[in-house]
Amino acid sequence: MKLPIKYTPPNGEFKTQANSEEICLENISVETFGGRLHVEWEPQSPVTALGQLVFFIEFLKLGNLFDPWVEDCPLSYSSPNAPTKREILGTLMLSVLAGNTRYAHITALRCDGINPGLLGMEKIASEDSVRRAFKRMDETEGLVWQQKHLDKCTALLLSVPWIMDIDTTVKPLYGHQEGAVVGYNPTKPGRPSHTIHTYLVANLRLILDSEVQAGNHNAARYSAPELWALLDRIPKAHWPTLIRGDCAFGIDPILQEAEARKVPYLFKLKLTANVKRLIEKLMLGSQWERAGQGWEAVCTEIQLSGWQVKRQIVVLRKAVRKESLVAVKKGLLGQSSIAFAEVDKNVCAYEYAVLVTSVKESALTIAQHYRDRADSENVFDELKNQWGWGGFTTHDLKRCRLMARLVALVYNWWNLFTRLAEPDKHLEAITSRPLLLHAVAKQTKHGGQQFIHISSSHGKQHLLRQLLQRITEFFKSLKASAEQFTDETCWRRILSKAFEKYLPLGLPIMDLIPNTS
Repeated sequence: MKLPIKYTPPNGEFKTQANSEEICLENISVETFGGRLHVEWEPQSPVTALGQLVFFIEFLKLGNLFDPWVEDCPLSYSSPNAPTKREILGTLMLSVLAGNTRYAHITALRCDGINPGLLGMEKIASEDSVRRAFKRMDETEGLVWQQKHLDKCTALLLSVPWIMDIDTTVKPLYGHQEGAVVGYNPTKPGRPSHTIHTYLVANLRLILDSEVQAGNHNAARYSAPELWALLDRIPKAHWPTLIRGDCAFGIDPILQEAEARKVPYLFKLKLTANVKRLIEKLMLGSQWERAGQGWEAVCTEIQLSGWQVKRQIVVLRKAVRKESLVAVKKGLLGQSSIAFAEVDKNVCAYEYAVLVTSVKESALTIAQHYRDRADSENVFDELKNQWGWGGFTTHDLKRCRLMARLVALVYNWWNLFTRLAEPDKHLEAITSRPLLLHAVAKQTKHGGQQFIHISSSHGKQHLLRQLLQRITEFFKSLKASAEQFTDETCWRRILSKAFEKYLPLGLPIMDLIPNTS
């Protein structure tokens, strides 16, 4: 039997009682259903479970994204024993990419012996250092820093006609955090929460900005200040051709401000008593026209109580299959009873939706625009369930806000990277990370060169090779001309390649905007 091997974690020691003594591991044999196996440990070999991250790191380097982000960060440390801000931000980025949702999950990355060095880091920062990092940061400086780099992801794309989606999502909380109050929470009524107000580029699934507020600040009036401030930061020539939102935004103050700024809008209206009376008047009319996907529509004008002017609205209705109607009644003890509703053959059942808009288009076009807004719900689902918006919670609201924007930035970077691999569709993290990120890798050195040996266990190896080949071929062509390009020109080429499907007539972004460098 070989001598015991002294095991030392490659990126720092775990300060636990179990590790206060030397941990010795020896070669052992184990019995499996496939026969006897001999197990050996190689603690000195640099390995990582995120083996294909090297391609994403090259994307960050060629796009000049990571270094400026670190340099602009207003973090500062005076202690010689403190981690560098590169190590703090790099650790946070690796944690978000790995799918972590809590600061405690960072410990699982501490023994990554490859990726920290590829990012220019000496080590993975501890979870306590990362958790405390934003605590003393000035919130205003932090938000300006983050907004600058969020804008870099989208600013050049806004020269092409685009639509802004605005919406609010709920983040349930389970502690005593600042702003954790009971508000609108459809899935967990009575549960304290935060609300995340979000503004994004429709269809491209890129976040323009996000803001975390208290749980009872879910109304549109709490979104309005950041919404109009965001528009003011964008040159007027690049404003959206349409802003869309649900019934929370179909209120007079929002409509008045949009009309004053001459920004086209499309919002849903609540089915108030006056709106229902209008539906009754239109019900038996003959002016209904097809609006696609089984819907019918009629355009008209109305001035609701509280409105200063008449506005165009579109009433939509869709016949409901009679055999699909089910009535659910809740009893006094919380028990529910279900009954199938029987509708006479002479009775037609409809579901309704009422939209208010300043867009002068056909009812079919307006209805399709609003149906397309449903894609924003997929963004929230992805960010909360596959990224870190459902976690990384601290007691103070400031760090929650900073962390939500950091997650949004990494989400944007990953989306742009996967667009280079698959420009025809959006790849959600639940499929793209196992395919393009997770793989076992081992680092070796030979002949003065470094090598990484990657072993992926993904079942779609043929698709993986195609996607990575598309990325590496583009990066190779970009590096061949990189010395002649400025950083902005390289970034323009990356965006042009990532969104070649959406650019008009295949024109690159550099042909749509004059170069300012």
